[in-house]
Amino acid sequence: MNQQPVIFAHRGASGTHPENTMTAFQAAVEKGADGIELDVQLTSDGEMVVIHDETVNRTTDGKGAIEQMTAEEIASLDAGSWFHEKFAGEKIPTLDEFFAWASGNSLQINVELKTNKVPYHGIEKKVLDLIEHYNMRGRVIISSFNFDSIKRVVELDPYIAVAGLVWKMRRDVLDKAKDLGLTALHTQVSFALSEYGKEAIDSGMLLRLYTINEVKEWNRINESGVPIEAIITDFPERFR
Repeated sequence: MNQQPVIFAHRGASGTHPENTMTAFQAAVEKGADGIELDVQLTSDGEMVVIHDETVNRTTDGKGAIEQMTAEEIASLDAGSWFHEKFAGEKIPTLDEFFAWASGNSLQINVELKTNKVPYHGIEKKVLDLIEHYNMRGRVIISSFNFDSIKRVVELDPYIAVAGLVWKMRRDVLDKAKDLGLTALHTQVSFALSEYGKEAIDSGMLLRLYTINEVKEWNRINESGVPIEAIITDFPERFR
């Protein structure tokens, strides 16, 4: 049986609050999360902003691609009303704003680099520099579906915690992970319970699962005996 996993709030407490906003991150603290998972993209003028999609269309009152918008344009958007009118006026935070807030607590932080569709040249160094500025190295895991991006992180800082993100059942991911010397993968349940998951564990890798929102699903995983280091969930309160 697994021990209690580390609980990462997926984009903050995104089941009950607008994702990747400061109100969702604060709610994650109040709901007992051990850590926060968030997504980072780069504006046209080089600001790191916390948002999942490559465009602002789904989660704001605006339209446009992040890479073609300035930080000022991003800051003017309402990122809360789409979720519920009571969150009207919530903003897309910058990574700098998030780290300034996080310096006042002890949460673990999973920064996902959203470079699998847009390369965002230089984002790896920018993130590492900000982590260093806020003295967060011991608290941050950098992850990405883009293993070339993870490779750049490792080359820039061999000692920062990194993790490869796995979508569905991709055998080649294990080979890439081993080549990079990764010690952690963030996967779906199907991968974790497969022979690939067993091979990853046997290779010394930690598995963190996304996105686990039902306690009965965690119970099924737990009963399987597969060692799981952490789960990433929209509802951290359900696992407390």
